[in-house]
Amino acid sequence: MHIEERIHIAVPPMVIDHIWSEVDQWHLWDPDTKQARLHGPFAVGTKGRIVPKKGMGVPMVVTERSEGRSFTVEGHIPLFRMHFEHTVSQVDGGSEVAHRVWFTGALASLFGPGVAKQLKTGLPRTMQSLKTYAEQRHSKT
Repeated sequence: MHIEERIHIAVPPMVIDHIWSEVDQWHLWDPDTKQARLHGPFAVGTKGRIVPKKGMGVPMVVTERSEGRSFTVEGHIPLFRMHFEHTVSQVDGGSEVAHRVWFTGALASLFGPGVAKQLKTGLPRTMQSLKTYAEQRHSKT
C-alpha cells in the first residue's frame, strides 16, 4: 500500500531541501506534527523521534538522503514500519515536490489501513501547508 501526493511550489528545490533539513521546525509547515527531532546531522543513519499531533511519538531514522533532491525517514514500532519518502525536482516556475508513504512489517496489514486513511486526509493538507510556508519564506529573502 502506497500513498502519494505531489504539489508544485514556486521556489527552487534548494529552498525545499533547506526546509526539510530543519527537522526541529517541521511542525511549522506540517499540521500533523507536534514535534520532530534528530540526534545528530540530517544524514543517513541519524536517529530521532517524531511526535504527531494525535497519537504516540515514534522513533525514526533517516534511511536515505540526497542533498537538494530527496530524503526518506522510517518510523517504527515493533513489527510495523512507516516509510516517508520526500523528493523535489526542478520544473518550470519552481519545484515539484512529492511525498510517498508505505508500510512494512508483520503488522502492516493490521495497522496500515488505519494509518493510510489518516494520511490520505492529512497529506494533501501537509503539502499545501509546505507550499504556503516555502513560498512565504522565499519571498522574504
